[in-house]
Amino acid sequence: MASISARRLAKELREIQAEGCPVVSGRPSYLSLSNGEIYTLQFRFDPQYPISSPAVQFVVTEGKESPIHPHVYSNGHICASILGNEWSPVLSVVAVCVTLQSIPVDNDRYVRHAPENPKKTVFHYDDDT
Repeated sequence: MASISARRLAKELREIQAEGCPVVSGRPSYLSLSNGEIYTLQFRFDPQYPISSPAVQFVVTEGKESPIHPHVYSNGHICASILGNEWSPVLSVVAVCVTLQSIPVDNDRYVRHAPENPKKTVFHYDDDT
C-alpha cells in the first residue's frame, strides 16, 4: 500500500497533468518568475508530506543562477513563510508555485503598472516578527 505522501503526490501530479499549473508553462520543471527569465525549481518531499512542507529551492548550476530577489539567496534557497512555519497540509505544489510567482516584483515594474491610488494595489505583506 502506498504511503499517504505517495498518494498525495500522485493526486497532485494528476491534477497538474489534467488542469495545468497557472504559473508554469512549457516543461513542468520550469517557472518564469519575472522579465521572461526561466528558472528551475527542485522540490524534495519527506515521508511526512503533506503534514510537513517540501524543501523547495531554485536549481543553481554552472550557467544557471537563482533569481535576483531579496527573498531568494544565491544558493537557490527561498525565504517564504509557507515553506516553513506557515505551511499547512492543505497547501500543494501548485500553491507553492503560485506563492513564488507572486513574490513582490521590483520597483520599476510596480511603478510602471501601479494604479494611481495605492489602496487599489493588492500588496502581499511580509511580517518579520
